[in-house]
Amino acid sequence: VQLQASGGGLVQAGGSPRLSCAASGRSFRSWSVGWFRQAPGKEREFVAAIFRSGGSTKYAVSVKGRFTISRANDYFMVNLQMNSLKPEDTAVYYCAASQSIIYSALEDPDQYGYWGPGTQVTVSS
Repeated sequence: VQLQASGGGLVQAGGSPRLSCAASGRSFRSWSVGWFRQAPGKEREFVAAIFRSGGSTKYAVSVKGRFTISRANDYFMVNLQMNSLKPEDTAVYYCAASQSIIYSALEDPDQYGYWGPGTQVTVSS
């Protein structure tokens, strides 16, 4: 499965871009999908995830209330709506997918078997 994230770019603080993750024409119906980000000089960190069964979601504390993860109605895209962006949200954002991950492990990047190449989001103040 090849993942591709899109929607990044240069955004002003307070902006509301939306990132999208697609899986080479496949449906995400039976997949859990997570978004992670990595800022320069920092480790990759969990941002948000949506579980395959029922669509339950998880968010990092730093983005809760500002970011929303969702699946498109046809299950071919997972979106990350980012609102009220801050300069500290600047990072490369990656989407990842797994068919077998359990809900309690959604925040663990090692539990995802498939990763996209990432998309840069730069927030200017």
